[in-house]
Order: sequence, then C-alpha cells, then structure tokens
Amino acid sequence: MYNRRAISVILILVLALAIINLKEKEVFKKFLSKDKGEEFEIIRSEEYDFEITEDDDMRKTILYFRDKQGLLVPIMRRIPWEEGIARVTLENMVDSAELRESLAPTGLSPIIPAGTQVLGMAIDDETGICRVNFSDEILEQEDKEDEEGLIKGIVYTLTEFQGIKSVQMLIGGEIVPSLAYGTDISTPISRDNINLAGDLDRGRSKVVAYYKGLNSEKDFEYFVPVTIPTLAPVPNIHTAIEMLFDGPPMGLVLGSDIPEGASFHGVDVKDGIAYVDVSFENTDLVKDGIVLNRMLRNIGLTLSEFDEIAEVEMLIDGKSMEEIGIDIEMNRAIPAFANEQ
Repeated sequence: MYNRRAISVILILVLALAIINLKEKEVFKKFLSKDKGEEFEIIRSEEYDFEITEDDDMRKTILYFRDKQGLLVPIMRRIPWEEGIARVTLENMVDSAELRESLAPTGLSPIIPAGTQVLGMAIDDETGICRVNFSDEILEQEDKEDEEGLIKGIVYTLTEFQGIKSVQMLIGGEIVPSLAYGTDISTPISRDNINLAGDLDRGRSKVVAYYKGLNSEKDFEYFVPVTIPTLAPVPNIHTAIEMLFDGPPMGLVLGSDIPEGASFHGVDVKDGIAYVDVSFENTDLVKDGIVLNRMLRNIGLTLSEFDEIAEVEMLIDGKSMEEIGIDIEMNRAIPAFANEQ
C-alpha cells in the first residue's frame, strides 16, 4: 500500500514538472511566431534590482540618446514605475514632440524613430538574452551611422538592467538578417565598442574613457563614453587613465575635466581603491576643491568600466592630500551615473 502511495506521489511530481517545463518552453516559442499581432511575455519589473527614488512611483533609469556628433550619451532620467519596466524604458526613448521638448536643454535627440512600437519583450533567465519585437517603423534610419547607433543605444539601455546580457531584435515578430543599411541583427548583440574612435585592427586591446561634450546653446555639459583601440596587450586601468589625460581622439569635439598642465604618473589598486598619482604645472590648482572634485569625477567615470574599482583617491606627486596638508572634502566614490536630467 505504501509503495503504491509513493509511486502515485512520484507520478504527480513528474507530471507537475513536465507541465511547468512545457509552459516555459511555450513562452519562447512566441518569439518564433510569425503572427505580428501576437504579444511576447512582458518582463516583470519586480524580477530585477533597481533604485526607486524618493517619489515611490519613479525609477532612476539610464537611457541612451544621440548628440549632434552622432555620439551615444547615457542619461539618467526618472521614469514612471510600471510593470515591465524595461519595455517602458524603450517606449520612453521613442521619438516624439514631447520627448524632444524634454531633451531640448541637453541638445540630445532620440534614437528610436517616431511611431515605433515595442510589440513584445521577454528574457531567457538562463542565457540573459532579451528578445524584443519592434514594429516596422524602427527601420526608418537616415544612414548606416544612425542605424548602428540605434542598435547600440538599444543594447546598452537594456543591458543596464541586471540579468540582461544581450539583445535579440525582432521586427514584426521575425528575426531578420540585417537592417536596411546592412547592420547585422541576426544574432543576439552584447555591449561592445560604444562610440568607437579608431580602427580596432590597429590595436591590441581597447579601453573606454569618458570625455565631455557641451550643448553651448543651453550650457549643458555631459560625459560621453568613447571606445579607444590601444597597443596595450590587454585592457587595463593605467591605459584607460592615460587615454583620458591625453585628451579626446582627433575628430571628436569633446573635452574633459582634466585641467591643462595636469600630468598622470601612475595608478595603484588596493582593496578596491585606485590611487591615481598626478601633478600640476599650476600649483594653485592643488588648493582648488572644485577643480579637483571635477577631475576626480572624470577619472572615476573612466574607471567605472572596471568592476574591481569602488573608489578613487588622488595623490599629488605620490603624496596624499593629508600628507601635503590640503584639507579638501573629496568625493572618492565611483559615480553611479555619468549624466542626469
């Protein structure tokens, strides 16, 4: 009698697991459907970590827009809290009169064409692939540069969410080989080579440095991540800071908060703190807290590309501020956001 009961229990468990597995498979069968009206499963916002602001119905979210040079710029904006927050984020990037008006002070513009609809979205929790189904309006790009910026902007925006590692774009419910100007979207795309400046084939590795743009009409400054090929054997902290101090690559109208006459001598990392050694031709700058904090933030943004760094401490000619008798309050934490609006 007990054996029969045990067998019954086992059979029930096996059946339950089979039903659950079948349901999971059915979710992703939707991605292969050619029915353009069929909705994908929406990502549930409570499944991902994020920060709620003081106002309980708003979320701090990073969205990518385009500046007048065509460079992608990350902007932290507060968007309404809704279920399916990743989908809502993309919808907040679609070109419209309202969005352009709100972006006017920044000088930035939307990357997703007007009228584009996000028809559906789902994530494979095991692989981190986020599949997004767009309407045909997303194909309306001016040239290949805009097309590549669109793809990277979408990928970088979605991969800001924990759990999303790459993005598979679909159009009208179908995976298409490429867009109108040849950009390949046939397979999932990961974060890579944002605002590439230079030829990757001429470098051995690459780093990302943050330089500064300016909307002169509204006096709005913003930081831009730029991918730079280097001759270093592997990406490293020293090379990244060196590229920052060398200034933006030729052809880009960008600057930085590194003052003229500042030199970079080296960096050591210990317990998550990067000790960056610099010197100044103008020694008065050592006493200028505003200049030093801006400089430290610019360095911190560049080092934010390295997961092992949590803080930055500036050394002057190998000595700490305390050792040279300078009492300036410094924000050493790696910045959470490059830009805010």
